[in-house]
Amino acid sequence: MREPERKPAPRAPRVLVVEDDSLVRVAICEDLREAGLSVIEAASADEALSYLGAGQPIDLVFTDIQMPGRLDGIGLARRLRARHPALPVVLTSGNAVPPDDLGGTLFLPKPYDHRRVAEIALELTGPQRREAK
Repeated sequence: MREPERKPAPRAPRVLVVEDDSLVRVAICEDLREAGLSVIEAASADEALSYLGAGQPIDLVFTDIQMPGRLDGIGLARRLRARHPALPVVLTSGNAVPPDDLGGTLFLPKPYDHRRVAEIALELTGPQRREAK
Protein backbone atom coordinates (compact mmCIF):
# COMPACT_ATOMS: atom_id res chain seq x y z
CA MET A 1 0.00 0.00 0.00
CA ARG A 2 1.32 3.41 -0.98
CA GLU A 3 1.65 6.16 1.54
CA PRO A 4 -0.23 9.31 0.63
CA GLU A 5 1.98 12.07 -0.68
CA ARG A 6 2.77 14.61 1.94
CA LYS A 7 2.59 18.16 0.82
CA PRO A 8 5.21 20.38 2.37
CA ALA A 9 3.80 22.80 4.89
CA PRO A 10 3.42 26.23 3.38
CA ARG A 11 6.14 28.56 4.54
CA ALA A 12 5.25 31.62 6.52
CA PRO A 13 5.42 34.85 4.51
CA ARG A 14 8.79 36.58 4.96
CA VAL A 15 8.81 40.24 5.91
CA LEU A 16 12.01 42.28 5.88
CA VAL A 17 11.69 45.02 8.52
CA VAL A 18 14.13 47.90 8.04
CA GLU A 19 14.22 50.24 11.04
CA ASP A 20 17.21 51.95 12.65
CA ASP A 21 15.52 52.49 16.04
CA SER A 22 16.13 49.16 17.78
CA LEU A 23 13.23 49.52 20.25
CA VAL A 24 10.75 50.26 17.45
CA ARG A 25 12.19 47.44 15.32
CA VAL A 26 12.02 44.85 18.11
CA ALA A 27 8.42 45.78 18.97
CA ILE A 28 7.04 45.61 15.42
CA CYS A 29 9.01 42.45 14.61
CA GLU A 30 7.66 40.71 17.70
CA ASP A 31 4.09 41.59 16.75
CA LEU A 32 4.57 40.46 13.15
CA ARG A 33 5.97 37.14 14.36
CA GLU A 34 2.99 36.70 16.69
CA ALA A 35 0.77 37.20 13.62
CA GLY A 36 2.45 34.18 11.99
CA LEU A 37 4.94 35.96 9.75
CA SER A 38 8.62 35.13 9.39
CA VAL A 39 10.59 38.32 10.05
CA ILE A 40 14.08 39.37 9.06
CA GLU A 41 15.45 42.47 10.76
CA ALA A 42 17.72 45.11 9.26
CA ALA A 43 18.96 48.30 10.91
CA SER A 44 19.64 50.12 7.63
CA ALA A 45 18.85 50.09 3.93
CA ASP A 46 22.41 48.91 3.27
CA GLU A 47 21.89 45.91 5.55
CA ALA A 48 18.56 45.16 3.85
CA LEU A 49 20.16 45.27 0.39
CA SER A 50 22.90 42.89 1.56
CA TYR A 51 20.27 40.42 2.71
CA LEU A 52 18.31 40.74 -0.52
CA GLY A 53 21.51 40.38 -2.53
CA ALA A 54 22.10 36.99 -0.90
CA GLY A 55 19.06 35.73 -2.80
CA GLN A 56 16.81 34.89 0.12
CA PRO A 57 13.09 35.09 -0.75
CA ILE A 58 11.20 38.04 0.70
CA ASP A 59 7.47 38.64 0.36
CA LEU A 60 7.28 42.19 1.78
CA VAL A 61 9.57 45.01 2.85
CA PHE A 62 8.44 47.27 5.71
CA THR A 63 10.85 50.20 5.99
CA ASP A 64 11.26 53.45 7.83
CA ILE A 65 12.00 56.42 5.58
CA GLN A 66 14.57 58.25 7.68
CA MET A 67 17.64 56.15 8.40
CA PRO A 68 21.39 56.64 8.47
CA GLY A 69 23.57 55.18 5.74
CA ARG A 70 24.00 55.57 2.00
CA LEU A 71 20.28 55.10 1.37
CA ASP A 72 17.18 56.08 3.26
CA GLY A 73 13.89 54.20 2.99
CA ILE A 74 12.87 56.09 -0.15
CA GLY A 75 16.15 55.19 -1.86
CA LEU A 76 15.63 51.58 -0.80
CA ALA A 77 12.08 51.59 -2.18
CA ARG A 78 13.32 53.00 -5.51
CA ARG A 79 15.97 50.28 -5.81
CA LEU A 80 13.44 47.61 -4.97
CA ARG A 81 10.96 48.97 -7.54
CA ALA A 82 13.69 48.81 -10.20
CA ARG A 83 14.93 45.30 -9.31
CA HIS A 84 11.82 43.61 -7.90
CA PRO A 85 8.76 45.49 -9.20
CA ALA A 86 6.29 42.91 -7.81
CA LEU A 87 7.71 43.07 -4.26
CA PRO A 88 5.33 44.98 -1.97
CA VAL A 89 6.95 47.83 -0.04
CA VAL A 90 5.41 49.62 2.93
CA LEU A 91 7.04 52.88 4.00
CA THR A 92 6.65 54.48 7.41
CA SER A 93 7.82 57.68 9.08
CA GLY A 94 6.99 59.99 11.92
CA ASN A 95 7.75 63.16 9.96
CA ALA A 96 8.51 62.39 6.32
CA VAL A 97 6.14 61.66 3.47
CA PRO A 98 7.15 59.62 0.42
CA PRO A 99 7.20 61.30 -2.98
CA ASP A 100 4.41 60.63 -5.44
CA ASP A 101 6.69 58.77 -7.88
CA LEU A 102 6.79 55.63 -5.74
CA GLY A 103 3.68 54.03 -7.15
CA GLY A 104 2.88 50.67 -5.66
CA THR A 105 4.16 51.54 -2.22
CA LEU A 106 1.97 51.97 0.80
CA PHE A 107 2.63 54.62 3.47
CA LEU A 108 1.80 54.31 7.17
CA PRO A 109 2.53 57.32 9.37
CA LYS A 110 4.09 56.76 12.80
CA PRO A 111 2.89 56.02 15.32
CA TYR A 112 1.20 53.11 13.62
CA ASP A 113 -1.06 50.45 15.06
CA HIS A 114 0.95 47.21 15.17
CA ARG A 115 -2.17 45.10 14.57
CA ARG A 116 -2.92 47.13 11.44
CA VAL A 117 0.65 46.60 10.18
CA ALA A 118 0.24 42.85 10.71
CA GLU A 119 -3.12 42.87 8.88
CA ILE A 120 -1.61 44.75 5.94
CA ALA A 121 1.40 42.41 5.85
CA LEU A 122 -0.87 39.37 5.81
CA GLU A 123 -3.01 40.90 3.05
CA LEU A 124 0.01 41.75 0.92
CA THR A 125 1.67 38.36 1.40
CA GLY A 126 -1.35 36.06 1.32
CA PRO A 127 -1.10 32.71 -0.46
CA GLN A 128 -2.72 34.04 -3.63
CA ARG A 129 -0.20 36.87 -3.78
CA ARG A 130 2.84 34.57 -3.32
CA GLU A 131 1.57 32.07 -5.92
CA ALA A 132 1.21 34.86 -8.48
CA LYS A 133 4.94 35.68 -8.28
